[in-house]
Amino acid sequence: MKNEMNLTMLTDFYEFTMMNGFFAEGYKDKIAYFDMFFRRVPEDGGFAIMAGVEQIIEYIKEINFTAEDIEYLRSKGIFKEEFLKYLENFKFECDVWAVPDGTPIFPGEPIITVRGPVIQAQFVETMILLTINHQSLIATKANRIVRAAQGRAVMEFGSRRAQGYSAATIGARAAYIGGVAGTACTISDELYGVPALGTMAHSWVQLFDSEYEAFYAYAKNYPTGCTLLVDTYNVLKSGIPNAIKVFDEVLKPMGARPKGVRIDSGDITYLSKKCRKMLDDAGYPDCQIVASNSLDEYIIRDMLLQGAKIDMFGVGERLITSKSEPVFGGVYKLVAVEDNDENIIPKIKISENVVKITTPGFKQVHRLYSKSDSRAIADVITMHGETIDNNKPYTIFDPEHTWKKKTVTDFYSRELLKPIFEKGKCVYECPDLNVLREYCKMEIDGLWDEVKRFENPHTYYVDLSEKLWNLKHTMLEEYQD
Repeated sequence: MKNEMNLTMLTDFYEFTMMNGFFAEGYKDKIAYFDMFFRRVPEDGGFAIMAGVEQIIEYIKEINFTAEDIEYLRSKGIFKEEFLKYLENFKFECDVWAVPDGTPIFPGEPIITVRGPVIQAQFVETMILLTINHQSLIATKANRIVRAAQGRAVMEFGSRRAQGYSAATIGARAAYIGGVAGTACTISDELYGVPALGTMAHSWVQLFDSEYEAFYAYAKNYPTGCTLLVDTYNVLKSGIPNAIKVFDEVLKPMGARPKGVRIDSGDITYLSKKCRKMLDDAGYPDCQIVASNSLDEYIIRDMLLQGAKIDMFGVGERLITSKSEPVFGGVYKLVAVEDNDENIIPKIKISENVVKITTPGFKQVHRLYSKSDSRAIADVITMHGETIDNNKPYTIFDPEHTWKKKTVTDFYSRELLKPIFEKGKCVYECPDLNVLREYCKMEIDGLWDEVKRFENPHTYYVDLSEKLWNLKHTMLEEYQD
């Protein structure tokens, strides 16, 4: 067994059977276009958040079939030697476009497009899907929780409940893009720069002969960042009184102020109100109260509605696993091929389930913004190369209910899909993670509040240009004959 996993082989086996078949049928170099998109926002929310582009880039740069990989495939007894020789010298030569990390995204619009030899463009399907599906899911969930906290810091505490070590480390990165203040996952700080946060567990308090001694020792060692866990025994009868005593005896003589107390059990809303009064009366109005214990956006929202005196939240399992809806349903579909004269031939997938009908062709996504307040008005999916003139009125219409139309004026637009690879060469510089986090916040601030509701959000418009709509419906009619 190999000690290190070659992620090149992290793919569905049918990618290899199709690649081998393309090779055998002379389609190895046929140019194909694939789109990744998703059909529904998790939890029926108003929007999702793109995340994972940096990891896609890292993966593509490292695609390499080792001798062990080739021998494994040979052992299956179904692959042609010519195909295996091709893999030995595999070189990624596709063009890739992607919506940048941190961008709000909506169902039906391409968020990644891959163009290149079909044998290559098909192969990257699995890694593109698992990477973007996972990180977009966690970034979206994290942002819901952050918005519920109404400006209070949220810390990602889920490492020990994540579905595997990569889900913990990469999940923390995605959550940071979504707006959390930091993570309990130390390696995510080392690898990605997500601030590592944490103080003590109940075991620290239990190890000492008394709660007071445990608090005393911690304050002595960490006077400038002293946050005490006060619910090991009894929050109001011992936890807060012992914390205040230690603040007075250890921190005050040193000229230090306590950072906070954390409550991890019980009726936290009730306890926080009592703790706040006790701390204020003792002269520590600046001591923050941190809440943790199986929280999510709905619990946090209710706690604040009930007057909880919480300054920070630690959210674990329900964030890092997106427990309420743990699947982001991104798909990867063929949308066009090129003929021998390099003409783009659109392809469509039809289904009796309307939502599964694909939008054909090589496309771009334009986001329209109001010039007056920079609010996002709508997204328009167009043919690639199709322009939207910002200086002229532009009519958008519902792709299904075409009589629903709106003419927008005084707007500007930008293209969302950015070049990432050109003929296999990376042409995109990934922004710093803190830049992505601020960009994400700015873009979400530009959405209407109605789109950001947790329940029954306003549907953000994702329309097709007239040219693209005509293409799609012409193809639908052709296949009905």
